[in-house]
Amino acid sequence: MSGLRRDLDLAADWVEAYLDGIGDRPVTQDAEPGGIRARLPESPPERGEPFEAMLRDLDEVILPGLSHWNHPRFFAWFANTGSDPGILAELLIAALNVNAMTWESSPAATELEQVTLSWLAQLLGLPADWHGHIEDTASTATVAALAAARTLRPGGAVYASQQANFSVEKAARLVGLEFRPVEVDDAFRMRADFPLDDAAAVVATVGTTGTTSVDPVAELARRCGEAGVWLHVDAAYAGSAAVCPELRWCLDGCDLADSIVVNPHKWLFTPMDCSTMWTRRPEALRAAFGVERDYLVDTEDALDLKNYGPALGRRFRALKLWFVLRWYGADGLRALIREHVRLAQLFASWVDDDPDWEVSAAHPFSTVCFRHRTGDNDAIARAATLTGKLFVAPAQLRGESIIRLAIGNARTTEADVALAWEVLRECARAQ
Repeated sequence: MSGLRRDLDLAADWVEAYLDGIGDRPVTQDAEPGGIRARLPESPPERGEPFEAMLRDLDEVILPGLSHWNHPRFFAWFANTGSDPGILAELLIAALNVNAMTWESSPAATELEQVTLSWLAQLLGLPADWHGHIEDTASTATVAALAAARTLRPGGAVYASQQANFSVEKAARLVGLEFRPVEVDDAFRMRADFPLDDAAAVVATVGTTGTTSVDPVAELARRCGEAGVWLHVDAAYAGSAAVCPELRWCLDGCDLADSIVVNPHKWLFTPMDCSTMWTRRPEALRAAFGVERDYLVDTEDALDLKNYGPALGRRFRALKLWFVLRWYGADGLRALIREHVRLAQLFASWVDDDPDWEVSAAHPFSTVCFRHRTGDNDAIARAATLTGKLFVAPAQLRGESIIRLAIGNARTTEADVALAWEVLRECARAQ
C-alpha cells in the first residue's frame, strides 16, 4: 500500500468518525484568545512529519478550539452544511488542482461551471440567458457588481437597506463609492421611495442577515430601470429557498435586476466558498475586469472567466456544486429546504405559546428572531452557547436585544431544535 493510500484511509476514517459523532460534541468551545496559538510551536519543523502526527494534533490541539459549523445544533448567523458529496468533491478538487481562470487553462472546468450555473438557474427560476459564474463569497460578488455599476455611472452612491449585510458597505468602500443606508419599513424591508439622483447602484436583499426580510425588489427594479441605476440583489441566504415552488415568491422581480448572488454554501448544502452570481449585463463586468497580457491572451470563441470578477486564480468550485446537485437531485434539495422551514415554524410556535417569550419578526424561511420579554437576551444566548449543546447568536432589532436561531444544516432534526428550546428556557429561568 502506498503512503498516499494509507494516509487517505486514515483521513477517510477520521472524517467518518467526526461526522458520525459530531452531534455528541460541544458545538463551540470556551476558548481564550491566544490559547490555541500558545499550544503550537513557534517555528516550523526542520524535518517532515508523518500524517499521523498531524491528525493527532488536529484532535488534541485544533478541535478543542473550533466552533463546529457542521454540527446539527449550530444555529448562529446562517448555518451551513459540508455535505457528503461536497466533502468528496473537495478531495477531488484538491487532487486535480486546476486553475479555472481561462477556458484554455482547463476547458472542462469552465464549461462545467457554465452548465452547473445553468442547472441552478433553472432550479431557482432565474432567466436562462443570463451569464453565471462562481465567486468565493457573496462579499466578492457584491464587489464585482458594484465595480460593474461604477463603469456605467462613475462616482455615484450605493444605496442599501439598514438591514443589508455590512459586506455591501465594505464593497462600496473597495470600489470607491459612497455608501448610504436606507430606512426600513415596519417589516424591516428597504423603503423604495428614496431619491436616486446620484445613485450608481442599489443593493436589495432577499433574506436580510438580521431578520431574513425581503426587500421590494420589483419596485426597486422599476425605479432603477427608469433612472439607469444598477440593481444588485443579495439573495445569499434566502435565494436557495426558491428551489421550492411555494417559496419562489422570494425572488419576484429579480429577473428585472442587473445582477444577483445566491450562496449554495449557505443553504444549499455545499461546503464553504461557493457563491453563485448571475447578471444580464456581462459586458459591464467585462469592462470592469477584462484585462489581457501577452502571457495570458483571451481564448477565441470561448469564455474566459477571469474577465468577469476580481480573481485571476479560480478554484474548481463548480465540481462540488455539480456533485451536490446530482447527489440530492431537485427533489432531495426541496425536501431538505422544506424540512428546515417546517422546523423553524415549529420553533416559532413554541415561542408564541410561552407567555415569557415572543417572536420579534416574520419568519418565512428557516430563521426565527425571538426574545425573552423580561430577561437579558444577550446573557441568555451566551449562557446557552456556553453549555456546548447549541450555538445561537444575539442581535439587536430596533434597539432591543434578540436571539436568532437559524436552521440550515442537513443533519438537524426536530430533536435538535427541541433541545435548543429546552436549553434556552433553562438559561432564562436561571437568570
